[in-house]
Amino acid sequence: MKKEMKAWIYLLPAILFLGIFMVYPLVDVLIYSFEEGYNFASQSFEGYGLFNYSYVLHDPYFLQALKNTFIIVIITVPVSTTLALFISLGLSKIKVLRNFFQTVYFLPYVTNTLAVGLVFMILFKKTAYSDGLVNMLIHLFGGPTVDFIDGPYAAKMFVMCFYTVCIVMPFKILILTSALASVNPMYYKAAKVDGTPSWRIFTKITLPMIAPMIFYLVITGFIGAFKAYSDEVALFGTDLNSAGMNTIVGYVYDMLYGDSGGYPSYAAAAALILFAIVFTITLINLMISKSGK
Repeated sequence: MKKEMKAWIYLLPAILFLGIFMVYPLVDVLIYSFEEGYNFASQSFEGYGLFNYSYVLHDPYFLQALKNTFIIVIITVPVSTTLALFISLGLSKIKVLRNFFQTVYFLPYVTNTLAVGLVFMILFKKTAYSDGLVNMLIHLFGGPTVDFIDGPYAAKMFVMCFYTVCIVMPFKILILTSALASVNPMYYKAAKVDGTPSWRIFTKITLPMIAPMIFYLVITGFIGAFKAYSDEVALFGTDLNSAGMNTIVGYVYDMLYGDSGGYPSYAAAAALILFAIVFTITLINLMISKSGK
C-alpha cells in the first residue's frame, strides 16, 4: 500500500499536467461544439444541439479543405514512406560517405518550414522577371510553362504534395536507417549461404524485421498529414481559401482568428470532426498491423 501511494505521488505532476493542458481543453472543445448561436462578444449562446456540425459539414470551404487534406494524406504518406525505405536500403549498403549522405537527406527536416517553402516558391513561382527554375527546365525540354503557385488546382496540389514529401521524408529515412542497422546480420549471412535471391531476402527478412517501424511511420505520417497547415501557408500564403488550398487545420484557424474569425463553436466542431477522422484511421492502421503479426 505504501509503495502504491508513493507511485501515485510520483505520477501526480504528470496527471495534473495532462488534466489541465490536455483533458480539460478537450472537454471544453466538446462543449463548445454543441453550443448553438454562440456570441463571441457576449460569451453567450442560445442552446445545445448539432447545428454547428451540420453547418461545418455543409460549408463549401470545409469540404474543400477536407478534400485537400485527404489528397495530401493519400499521396504523401505512401510515397514518402516508400521512397524513404528505398533510400534507407541504399544508405545501409554503402560505407563511403554514408554519414555525409545521411546529413544531406536530413537537412530539410531541421530547416525552418517557411524557409524551405520560400525556396520551393522560388523554384516553382512565375514572376514578372522569371517563370521559375522548374518552368525553365520544362521549357528546355520543349514543354509548356505551368503556373504552379497561382495556376490550376492540379499544379498547385502537385507542388504541395512534392513539398510535403520532401519535408517528411528525412525523418523517415533516419528511423528506417536505424531500423535496418538493428537487424541481426546473421540472418543475411545464413540466407546467402543458402543462395537466397536478394528480393526474397528483402521480403522474408528485411521487411518483417522492420515492419513495426514502418507501421509506426505510417501511423504518425497519417496523423501529421491530417494536421498539415504551415506547409500550405509557406507556399500559398495565409489566404488559403482564395487559393483553394486550405486544410482542415487551416479551416479551424480561420474560424478562430482569420477573416471569418470569431466562431469558436464552428471551429470546435471542425476540430472534433478531424479528431474523429484521425482516431478512426489510426485504429484501422493498428488493427492492420496487429493482424499482420
